[in-house]
Amino acid sequence: MSFINDIKLRYKKGNIVEKLIYINLAVFILTLFINVFQGLYKGELNFVFEWFSLDDSFSSVLTKPWSIISYGFLHADFIHILMNLIVLYFIGNLFIEYFTQKQLLSFYLLGTLFGGILFLLSQNYFPLFDNESSVLVGASAGISAIFIGIATYMPNYQLKFRFIGFVKLWHLAAIWVGLDILALSGGNAGGNFAHLGGALFGFLYVKQASNKEIKIFDGISSLFTSKKTPFKKVYKTPKKKPVKSNQNTSLNQQQIDSILDKISKSGYDTLTKAEKEFLFKQGRK
Repeated sequence: MSFINDIKLRYKKGNIVEKLIYINLAVFILTLFINVFQGLYKGELNFVFEWFSLDDSFSSVLTKPWSIISYGFLHADFIHILMNLIVLYFIGNLFIEYFTQKQLLSFYLLGTLFGGILFLLSQNYFPLFDNESSVLVGASAGISAIFIGIATYMPNYQLKFRFIGFVKLWHLAAIWVGLDILALSGGNAGGNFAHLGGALFGFLYVKQASNKEIKIFDGISSLFTSKKTPFKKVYKTPKKKPVKSNQNTSLNQQQIDSILDKISKSGYDTLTKAEKEFLFKQGRK
């Protein structure tokens, strides 16, 4: 019992990434036990998969509407869940350094939704899938949304790998998406379409956001009007005000020049929170 209590405590204290990992593991273990017992009675299909995986027909969504989200918590085998949860752990924890935990959950669920939609469209409109039947399981679409979302937000962020060195985040994201595109005619083409659906959602979600506050369906009218970004506000000519000393003015100008040089090389999104706040304060003077 102490082991179970320890797991419960870890779950309660964990962040949203850890909670998603625990949930996916719990569902996977449950399906393993059900497979064993159904195998004893010669059951053909695990009833959890039957009820919660996403079928390839639109009619199935009408009879099982929850399946367009619930499939994102099921996995086919140990390697499948292992690879997904490793990526979720590292990319998810990077994501919540810049966004909120609630936003990560939104990426996961809505990325899963968009992945399911693209899966259904591909299965019903491409000749490749004629006379074939398949079901969709896996967290990859939701994880793709998180991965591509954070890579879109800060593409020049670098990760260090042993024997390789530093690699920019957008390079990893390009490889991630490229592998799915190359596999679109393979044996798991439906799953790859789902991954791309999640990735597309993550990209568009961040692109429509003006800053860290993400509001996907906010301000449809903004499509017909020009947008003002925080970046533009920073660069308006500051009003002249008396300063205490020429030394303070010189130091401030040096810091501004250093930050502007960093923006020109890596982009505004690579600035730290303190640097953004400094520029904002200088812009309001």
